[in-house]
Amino acid sequence: MSEVNYQQPISTVATLMEKYHLGERDFSRAELGDADLQGVNLKGSDLSYADLSTANLSGANLRGTDLSFADLSQANLQNADLRGAMLMSADLRHANLQGAMLEKADCDRNTHFPTNFDPITAGLQHKD
Repeated sequence: MSEVNYQQPISTVATLMEKYHLGERDFSRAELGDADLQGVNLKGSDLSYADLSTANLSGANLRGTDLSFADLSQANLQNADLRGAMLMSADLRHANLQGAMLEKADCDRNTHFPTNFDPITAGLQHKD
């Protein structure tokens, strides 16, 4: 019989940071829309399917983080470190990516970027 995870999604910054500092990294389906996560270190976390719409992630360390299918629309990712992150099918429409480090991050044809943003110039790798 397989185990089913009935854990509630993370919905506060305090809970997220406490669990991260305790060594947890699975925060998939987190509900942190409009959260202030400026400068946080979430390196290597799983934030797939998370709601981070309008969140302030400026200066955050998201290196190697799985953001697949995440809603990052209108998020502030200015100067965030997203190197090596997985952005497959992520929604980054209207996100602030000014100064974001995106080298070797993975995206696909379903990843939505802000208008006039060139993922190739930013160093992203297009995967299919």
